[in-house]
Amino acid sequence: MSTFLLSCGGTGGHLSPGIALAEGLVARGHRAVLLISNKKVDTRLAAKYPELVFEPIPGTPFGLHPVVLARFLVSQAKGYLAGRRLVCAERPAAIVGFGGFTTASIIIAGVIRDVPVALHEANRVPGKSVRNLARFARRVYLPEGVALPGLVSAKLRFAGLPVRREIVRQSREDAVRSLGLNPAFKVLVVFGGSQGATPLNKWARESASRLAALGIQLACVTGLGKGVAEFTEHTGSGAEFLRSVTIPFCDDVASLLSAADLVVARAGAGSLAELARIGVPAVLIPFPQAADDHQRANAAYFAEKGGGVVLPQERLGELTELATGLLADAARLAKLRAGLARLDAAASLEFILDDIEKNIVMPPTRSHGAPAPAASHLI
Repeated sequence: MSTFLLSCGGTGGHLSPGIALAEGLVARGHRAVLLISNKKVDTRLAAKYPELVFEPIPGTPFGLHPVVLARFLVSQAKGYLAGRRLVCAERPAAIVGFGGFTTASIIIAGVIRDVPVALHEANRVPGKSVRNLARFARRVYLPEGVALPGLVSAKLRFAGLPVRREIVRQSREDAVRSLGLNPAFKVLVVFGGSQGATPLNKWARESASRLAALGIQLACVTGLGKGVAEFTEHTGSGAEFLRSVTIPFCDDVASLLSAADLVVARAGAGSLAELARIGVPAVLIPFPQAADDHQRANAAYFAEKGGGVVLPQERLGELTELATGLLADAARLAKLRAGLARLDAAASLEFILDDIEKNIVMPPTRSHGAPAPAASHLI
């Protein structure tokens, strides 16, 4: 049995694939320690997996404001010291980093102790952590077709985002009932990622009554601290009343997405992977302030492959017409579902697990100067 340290804290988009990889490693007889932040979203999601080992590690987001920058540097120093203690105590076979502000400190601690390092980037624009740390990694996993300037090709493998094993399609009727809604009516889910999206929450509140009048129920995940769990009844198109529901945090994403006939979502890589796995069409509204505008790139690729429709946030006023039009167009929804089936990177987890075991922990011996095989595995 080998021990692996997985740095995946900060957002659900980093933590969820870390959990997926940890589940796979444990299933193969290994031990995995997930390094997370102290943010509520990490604590809440980690609590759902008591069978896994989680270890908080210091870290705060990077920023150029003097106070933010000072906080970042202090937390990184503390994170490095914590990471060095962990590396010495756990003696890991490898460290895998998923990006985010908890990654750099543990990767550097591992490199200094000569521990093999792998990095995974799920977004179509690699983040600062992956860009800056790639030189130290034995392997870098990137989305299909994404390049990283200066990266030696022997280090690169194309692989999608590992999805937790619980994210599977469920019965729509059961899923809708679990939300407290009526399976006889269509359901529109608003899902701004693990931290919610204030503009999408505002649109949902303002649009719920109009949607109900058209026979559409609404379920909105607001994000922790951005709303409370509540039901609201609205007059439907006939004598019936239709409900809308708000949920601050959803730890059963499979059920939430299985209930949806259509989703309005941000374009984080984790959300897109889960949409593809469940097979639910989406209107994607990229977060305009995302680092390096990576959500816009994610959404554009997703739409190009036929999995969804992109609407810039500055055109949010068009969302009601777009969403209701899609819900009324069964043929177009079916076409989007077919695109989603092509986007689902179901083989990614097993590919990454195989590669870690065979080529990272115990890389094949090569004669001095012999070239490594080029990256060719596309998922």
